[in-house]
Amino acid sequence: MPAIPTVKAVLQETPYLVSFTDDLGHAWSADEPTEVGGGNTAPTPERLILASLGACTAITLKMVAARRQLPLTGVQVELQLNPSGKPESGNDIVRQITVQGDLSDEQREQLLKIANACPMHKLLSGEIRIHTDLGI
Repeated sequence: MPAIPTVKAVLQETPYLVSFTDDLGHAWSADEPTEVGGGNTAPTPERLILASLGACTAITLKMVAARRQLPLTGVQVELQLNPSGKPESGNDIVRQITVQGDLSDEQREQLLKIANACPMHKLLSGEIRIHTDLGI
């Protein structure tokens, strides 16, 4: 059984800088722009979510293309959060996927369906329940 993905976020002494570690030993950070008092030393939390979706999309496309022996040679994913402004309810993520390779129109359509089924797409577009406890 795979490990449960676990991330620890720790607020640092520098205003708004948060350091992360995960159960696999990786480390990264988040920060806020200088306009709101941050140091702009790392992506904002919103950008980290967009990055997660972009990474998952590209990785999923490459994995499936390799299994199906599709001639996919490259993937670029550009994402924007609420590019038309914050909607009255929810949020809008616009994802533009560019695929490279000698792919037929049918293969490109297959890849679009696969992108819409990547794990992060499913997580972000499905119901999310967040259970919060306050530790001491």
